[in-house]
Amino acid sequence: MSKRSFRLGCDIGGTFTDFVLLDDETGELWVNKCLTTPGDPSDAVEQGIGELERQVKRQMDGQVDGQLGGQLGGQLDGFLPDLEEVIHGTTLVINAIIERKGAKTGLITTKGFRDVLELGREIRYAPYDIFAEFPAPLVPRELRREVDERVRSDGSVVRPLDLEEGRAVVRGLVDEGVDSIAVCLLNSFENPDHERALKAIIAEVAPTLSVSISYEVLPQIREYERTSTTVTNAYVKPLTGRYLSKLEQRLQSIGFGGKLFIMLSSGGITSVQTAAEVPVRIIESGPTAAVIAGQYYGKRFNLPEMFCFDMGGTTAKSCLIQGGEAGVVPTFEVGRVQRFMKGSGLAIQVPVVDLMEIGAGGGSLAKVSRLGTLQVGPESGGADPGPVCYGRGGLHPAVTDADLLLGYLDGDYFLGGEMKLDRAAAQRAVQERIADPLGVDLVAAVWGIHDLINETMAAAAKTHIAEKGGNPRLVTVAAFGGAGPVHAYGLARKLGAPRLLVPPNAGVGSAMGFFTAPRAFDLVRSHKVALGAADFERLESIYRDLEDEGRRTLERGGATEEISFARSVDARFVGQGAETNIPLAESDFTTVTPQDVRSRFDAIYERLYGRTYPDAALELVSFRVRASLPEKLLELERIGGRDARGAGPGRNSADAVKGERQAYSGIAGDYVTHTVYDRYRLGSDHTFEGPAIIEERESTVVVGEDASVRVDEFGFLWIDIGRPEVNHAG
Repeated sequence: MSKRSFRLGCDIGGTFTDFVLLDDETGELWVNKCLTTPGDPSDAVEQGIGELERQVKRQMDGQVDGQLGGQLGGQLDGFLPDLEEVIHGTTLVINAIIERKGAKTGLITTKGFRDVLELGREIRYAPYDIFAEFPAPLVPRELRREVDERVRSDGSVVRPLDLEEGRAVVRGLVDEGVDSIAVCLLNSFENPDHERALKAIIAEVAPTLSVSISYEVLPQIREYERTSTTVTNAYVKPLTGRYLSKLEQRLQSIGFGGKLFIMLSSGGITSVQTAAEVPVRIIESGPTAAVIAGQYYGKRFNLPEMFCFDMGGTTAKSCLIQGGEAGVVPTFEVGRVQRFMKGSGLAIQVPVVDLMEIGAGGGSLAKVSRLGTLQVGPESGGADPGPVCYGRGGLHPAVTDADLLLGYLDGDYFLGGEMKLDRAAAQRAVQERIADPLGVDLVAAVWGIHDLINETMAAAAKTHIAEKGGNPRLVTVAAFGGAGPVHAYGLARKLGAPRLLVPPNAGVGSAMGFFTAPRAFDLVRSHKVALGAADFERLESIYRDLEDEGRRTLERGGATEEISFARSVDARFVGQGAETNIPLAESDFTTVTPQDVRSRFDAIYERLYGRTYPDAALELVSFRVRASLPEKLLELERIGGRDARGAGPGRNSADAVKGERQAYSGIAGDYVTHTVYDRYRLGSDHTFEGPAIIEERESTVVVGEDASVRVDEFGFLWIDIGRPEVNHAG
């Protein structure tokens, strides 16, 4: 038998770890989902791969519906011998920041800048709240040390670094028992000599100590953001390095001999070595992958505006995809004190897909607030103990418990029947902790939990869409995640969206997205200069340096294909505090004229803000390069061929009906009969009306009575929604 070519996507979420195995030759997919193991996430990775290996072996040995035995027999010993790539996304980094489980970290900075982490931008996110709190810095003040050096904004040295003082500062931090050191000196993005000297001193004094210098992590303007980002990188670097090293070893121990790649927050994938060096780049690696999948589907189906909605066990994230492109922003926040309040978290200035957290997840807990009202989230039961219905010791009802009691989930078919849900325990928990304290009946309590989280997400989604210039009544809502398809219909109705799209294997959407992500790395360097006075020869040398660094980064991950580069520049009006990114098609900046840059800036600025200012002077601030390899495209498999269940061509639509179930209707305000469909047996061009529930192993799609469903040739569910939301007292 000829050698096959496999790729594996593995996404570690707060509650579940998802796996998707792709055969690049045939387009066949196998999926698996298991509970995350918070104590050691690599345990779930090994467990899930083992389960997937057994699943593939059974199919290849002809034990799944007897469909494949005659073709493959037992000739192939699973997929591991032919597994070329594992693409991995993880919440390890962001969880370490939120839970404050990173390394004991020290900071070395320029004299006078010791308190920049507290000072920030001196902006109060809630100006009228005298009790407003800010997150505590990752490095306490006693572990922040200064060196008496100074570099001007043009890179010239005012005061040289005293190497002996540097050694004394490093020894002082080593004596304090730090495991990692961040170095961030003033204006080092223009002249990194002093930071490099301190890095050499640390290697001399404490060679095993983890080090992060800002010139290597973020050579970019803005002192607070650069310091915060470098400190965050240093804080999680030892933990991430140990985890990735252990993961590599465990994969090798079970027979994996291919390459391990890590998903970046910017939407690309990179080598494990790069991820270990700059772990701050993978903070949002998991949620980003679902957006990349949505971006791929948006281009594939030519959708002008898609609202990508990914709801897992812990959080719900969203992104507006316009013209098949997801926006990438240069900064974001983690560990917010107030979950939805901008400015209440730690500033991270690295490229990240423009994600917005819009709500809680399936494991988010419901409770009665101090004001006597229903509250859902932000606390989550996670994977351990999880919702009450998991039977793992959870006491407080969660969103999943409400979905089960509303009839949306089948307690005997959760994860394809591998995990039974305890309906009676969920009912007791909601009755005792929500219904009785609020003085309402059980039905009102469970519907209140489900509807409240939908309302919260819809309000945040409308704001997110409006900020991007979109219209919620025109978007196609695309649902991902284990809980996303359950809540997407209700969310779409509240948005007034006319259509809902649910891809195959939506419950493992992030792991699917890994296959559509480019192997790419983003680089940036600041050099502020007035456009009229810019030396374009020097600017070209900056771009060349960035491209060389990008090439080295990709080649370190084993790249052998031709590398392409995309350039852009951040520009702004003189005196402005925010920049506008201008893409550059040219590969040589010396061929660009100042007039070209100005006209492109004006065109983009006017499109974004409605007008521009032709007489205002312009300055260039930061120069960006994306280095990327040719994409390995995901070929969608037509459902007329074999699927994960082994169903073959010519599937009868009537065979897809599993039965009927009573489930709650927000329109009727009562339980109504829903037809239950087996998604794996739905045929191409199969159409039906709601109310309906469509089940697959990793997720469940809920469709109301005002919607109709069409199945396309690739197995995507296109759900057209009729009437807008009508509030019902329930």
